[in-house]
Amino acid sequence: MENNHPGIGTAPTETLRGVRCIRLSVRTDETTSPERQRESDDIAAAALGIDFGEGDALREAVDLDVSASKVGPFERPQLGEWLKRPDDFDALVWWRFDRAIRSMGDMHELAKWAKTHRKMLVFAEGIGGGRLVFDFRNPMDPMSELMMLMLAFAAQVESQSISDRVTGAQAAMRKMALRWRGGGQPPYGYVPAPMPAEHGGVGWTLLPDPDAVKIIERIIAELLEGRTLHAIARGLNADKVLTPAAHWAAYKARTKNLPLPERKPTQWRAKTLRNMLTSPALLGWKAHQGKPVRDDQGNPITAAETPILTREEFDQVNALVAPKPRSEGAPQREDSGALLLRVIHCAECGSRMYLNKARAGKGRDVYGCASKRHGTLCSAPATIRADWVDEHVTAEFLRVAGQVQIMRIIEIPGYDPQPEIDATLAEFEEHQTQKGRQKSKAAQAAWQRHADALDSRLAELESREKTEPRREAMATGRTHADEWHAADVFGKRTMLVEAGARLEIKRGTRGGWRTLDLRRVDFTITGNLDPAIEESVTMADELATEHNPDHAPTLGANAHRNLTPSTLATAA
Repeated sequence: MENNHPGIGTAPTETLRGVRCIRLSVRTDETTSPERQRESDDIAAAALGIDFGEGDALREAVDLDVSASKVGPFERPQLGEWLKRPDDFDALVWWRFDRAIRSMGDMHELAKWAKTHRKMLVFAEGIGGGRLVFDFRNPMDPMSELMMLMLAFAAQVESQSISDRVTGAQAAMRKMALRWRGGGQPPYGYVPAPMPAEHGGVGWTLLPDPDAVKIIERIIAELLEGRTLHAIARGLNADKVLTPAAHWAAYKARTKNLPLPERKPTQWRAKTLRNMLTSPALLGWKAHQGKPVRDDQGNPITAAETPILTREEFDQVNALVAPKPRSEGAPQREDSGALLLRVIHCAECGSRMYLNKARAGKGRDVYGCASKRHGTLCSAPATIRADWVDEHVTAEFLRVAGQVQIMRIIEIPGYDPQPEIDATLAEFEEHQTQKGRQKSKAAQAAWQRHADALDSRLAELESREKTEPRREAMATGRTHADEWHAADVFGKRTMLVEAGARLEIKRGTRGGWRTLDLRRVDFTITGNLDPAIEESVTMADELATEHNPDHAPTLGANAHRNLTPSTLATAA
């Protein structure tokens, strides 16, 4: 008998084919490392005459990052496959009981399986430290199953006790300033670090992660440039930037000198970006169930001494990612390849004109009036060759705006307490809906403390003064012509739309036209760049006049030279 437990089985004298079973809930936990489990399993197997094989014939089930409380033996990736092939082995060997199961239900199923297939279950270190052997090769002996169920009950009680202790400890740590709970994935942008001595030196806190902060800064910079969340996500994916989950996995592997887990690459999504950028974690705030954790005065409790964003910067970013009406946004990417989409219009009815692709080998691409598409009647619908007007608009845009320098507008954030007031008030109103539902005096007192804390925070926020943001322009050293030549069709179309460019086309006259009839076109640019464009065009005209007194602007090129600034770049 092993471990002096009657009915738990006798050590076999013949050599048995064993499967060495290893499970780890957290891949980076050194105290239960796979190497430690293998060593204990090997010692027990040698004493019991169990052979695990070697090389390609090694019998081993390794399940890492698998919780026994959530995943039963039959659902685990490797162990589950071995349990489907009972004829390939005689015994299963674990380091300890909790490596196999954490519930009576799972142990009952495992014992029933072992009894049906007449297998031996071995635990290298049982309760009290001794080895446990449950030999189900004798189906007439009920003691093994009984003992396993008794031990499983003890394991389940222990598991619940551990869970309760962890839950209580985490609730207490949530109220501790700068204290991070230590386990699990921190918010993107931070990494756990030992608590500094000046803050007690106990436990963990969060510090900004330089690599992740660079990505956050890149995302915000592209937002300020006017790019959409979808476009930013595409760029991150194209550059193979790790998503938050993949970044954390790589960080753990790097800090623990472990191989990077082989997983299917995850993709950035607009929703991922919006959730990250609107999370109070960027302020260093702790959150629980989606709400800020607050102290008795209603102030948010922080998990990081150095937040990634200030409150002013956070509010500015939230304003950028707030949903906007379609008309206010930049043009969405179209697959048509039409340069003048949303720019070219029919002069007669004002309707947009759309690109009509020519059939293969027949005719040319043309823009046509789309009044019929919108259910209206145009008395003189216009049609015009696409290459003519594309070239004309390109030349005119570069003539009037090409040499205008692009200025980067730096937003110096002000401070407006209103967004936090709104968020805190919403939390307060939701809390008020729970009034009167508390049965105990302790619960009523806890409810009242939280209500008082929120009220105090609201009063403190209302006492703060609002300061207005300001803008400063910085030269980028690039002109609109530089940006135009570097952009694709979508980028050029975006420049035109943001500049307020509009091309109106009149109906053509009969005749064999071989070039664009400039009498048919009227190209205008309206916006806030009129002084810069006016100065640029005037200077160009003066220079041209000096060299050629007969110089005159191009016929039909009427341009009201104002460009609408984009969110980030504007001209001065």
